[in-house]
Amino acid sequence: AGRFYLHAPTETSQATLASVSPVFAVMKFDKKGNTTYFEKKKTELYQELGLQARDLRFQHVMSIATRNNRIIMRMEFLKAVITPEFLLILDYRNLSLEHWLLNELASQLAGEGQLVTYSLPFEFRAIEAILQYWISKLQGRLNTLQPQILETLEALVDPKLLSVDRSKLHVLLQNGKSLSELETDLKVFKETILEILDDEEVIEELCLSKWTDPQVFEESVSGIDHAEEMELLLENYYRQAEDLLNDARELRVLIDDSESIIFINLDSHRNVMMRLNLQLTMGTFSVSLFGLIGVAFGMNLESSLEEDPRIFWLVTGIMFLGSGLIWRRLLSFLGRHLDPPLPPHVPAVLKKSQPAAGRVEIKTSMKGETFGLNRSTLTNQ
Repeated sequence: AGRFYLHAPTETSQATLASVSPVFAVMKFDKKGNTTYFEKKKTELYQELGLQARDLRFQHVMSIATRNNRIIMRMEFLKAVITPEFLLILDYRNLSLEHWLLNELASQLAGEGQLVTYSLPFEFRAIEAILQYWISKLQGRLNTLQPQILETLEALVDPKLLSVDRSKLHVLLQNGKSLSELETDLKVFKETILEILDDEEVIEELCLSKWTDPQVFEESVSGIDHAEEMELLLENYYRQAEDLLNDARELRVLIDDSESIIFINLDSHRNVMMRLNLQLTMGTFSVSLFGLIGVAFGMNLESSLEEDPRIFWLVTGIMFLGSGLIWRRLLSFLGRHLDPPLPPHVPAVLKKSQPAAGRVEIKTSMKGETFGLNRSTLTNQ
């Protein structure tokens, strides 16, 4: 009975996993922009497309690959399979993704959008639509982060502030993390496109209609090189990603420079407070030093001085005058050792002689060139 209790859950879980196969929610677009929705098992889908199981094993990575005259695009959560006749978007149930699919993608594939590849075969329009969506998504993230970072830095770099707002620092930390993630996504996007641009065979394989439609192949031979068009298309989005990455790097440099300014401001205020504390300490020392006279007279000792009423004012005056002189002396000592030294004085004679010497050298060189003197003669002169 104990063995049956241990093995029963394992057999049940294996049976459950064996009976359940992954199902894709698929959105299909044809050349005219017509859209259909359906759900299909993974095994049935890759058999219909002529692919293998590993080709539809999408992960949260970014890649563009070809297999059996099919283009497989992985843009993190965006999973697409492109053929010469239609485009499949897998697992499309995403709020931001559905908005783009329903409102923009269909018209772009039908040639009604602003894509530059509307006169080229269907796979060009599909690739450009997906790349344009992804680069616009990265651009939107940068446009959201940039004003927030600039506003936070402007509030933190104010030299009048004696302390730093912790809430602003927390916002800057979060924006810095988001900026690092954006830089990583832009680098991966650039590397993905660069790998394709470095391989001419892959660029040729991306032109699906060139190998399936004879008419398209004849047009390509007659003057329209689809491989060059595909290369220009990828280079365009590579440059856009590079520009976005440069903007993100400028923001990163601005954050680093602002952090240095913040630390300098805090150090400056800290130095002011330390100097004020030192001045008060020196004042206390001065008063305490001459306060010993009052302590001496406050002792229960009898002398003839306490009988004179002017002695109190005389001793009090000596105490305050001596304390002031000592404090003033200490402040002058502090100023000589803490204030920055003045720049050395440059005599007026040297200032006037330097340009004159420069003019003499120019005249000499010009004179040498005029008379055709060689370089060695000029050097000796």
